[in-house]
Amino acid sequence: MSSLDALKANLHERLSTHKAPFHGVDATAAAAAIDALANTEPDHWAEVWLRAAVPFEEEGQKRAQAGDHAAAHAAFLNAYGLLHAGRFPSPTHPAKWANYQRSVQNFRAAGAYFDPPLEVITIPFAGRADEGKQITFYIRRRAGKKQPVVIRWGGVDTWKEERTDYNEAMLEAGFASINIDMPGVGESPVLGSVDAERQYAPLFDWIATQSDLDADRVVVIGMSYGGYWATKIAHTYPDRVAGAVNWGGGIDRFFSREWNLKSASAPSYLMDLSLTRARTVGAASYDEYIERVKDFSLVAQGVLDRPHAPMLVVNGRDDQQVPFDDMLVLLEHGSPKAARFFPGGHMGYGPQTFPTVLAWVKRQARIA
Repeated sequence: MSSLDALKANLHERLSTHKAPFHGVDATAAAAAIDALANTEPDHWAEVWLRAAVPFEEEGQKRAQAGDHAAAHAAFLNAYGLLHAGRFPSPTHPAKWANYQRSVQNFRAAGAYFDPPLEVITIPFAGRADEGKQITFYIRRRAGKKQPVVIRWGGVDTWKEERTDYNEAMLEAGFASINIDMPGVGESPVLGSVDAERQYAPLFDWIATQSDLDADRVVVIGMSYGGYWATKIAHTYPDRVAGAVNWGGGIDRFFSREWNLKSASAPSYLMDLSLTRARTVGAASYDEYIERVKDFSLVAQGVLDRPHAPMLVVNGRDDQQVPFDDMLVLLEHGSPKAARFFPGGHMGYGPQTFPTVLAWVKRQARIA
């Protein structure tokens, strides 16, 4: 089997099991796009997925003009999903970047028909000279009583538009649901650095200004690489969060040269991780990325022995992208933490994984 055939087989398997980048997309259109791939060159990859998305985008616009909200919602979401695949895993090429921007437009068009609807919020950020000056995030909240808040972000390839299914579950549990990009991806104003967690401070401040949000019951969930930032927040802003979940994020050896070289071609990942990781810190090469993150270790920074917010640590026992030792190191420092490790690889996905996370965040937010 050629490498292209193997990739296509992997993509079809991911599509059938709803794995990244196919968490929600028209299966027929996505399967046809997979079959149409002649190579993995980024311009061709982007074009194939764009071609698949355009009919759904046009259908969404047509249905929206006709006032058929349900059909418009479905069409825009499918356009988003196909364009998301077309920028996956990271928009390291202009054509992929164009797909990313277009995917965001379609996601927001679909979000107008969510219940409750998606709000796109932009607030000022006092960034440094070479950084952005605003933070953009999404919130969905129900009218009525003051609500606890879940702030969730993903990692190097899953950004704030992804995993609407998780948002729905959070809303059903009684939370307001906020999604934001981790440093270095999406619309984050900062690149990854040893102090990039400061991008979250204005968000905490904004929550405190909202009469329908309970700033004393804020829980954060960082998924994959984003688990690193959730851990950093638990230790640097312990008075701003009632709990933090590190769901599969490295914190120490993950940033070593040895591990970066070993994990860049992890078979559990769809493509080469090196360029995707490098982009999060603005590095032009993987060697530059490895050099830039050498000081990211939270052990080396002396962060882990500080007082911290309650934490839940979750991952798969056979993770090939993040060293499992990092999970144990986290448990060995600071106050005792809750932990649950599942069979399988990165993130430990299984039928009980998300329910375990949801149950814990509800307890931290004092939801019966």
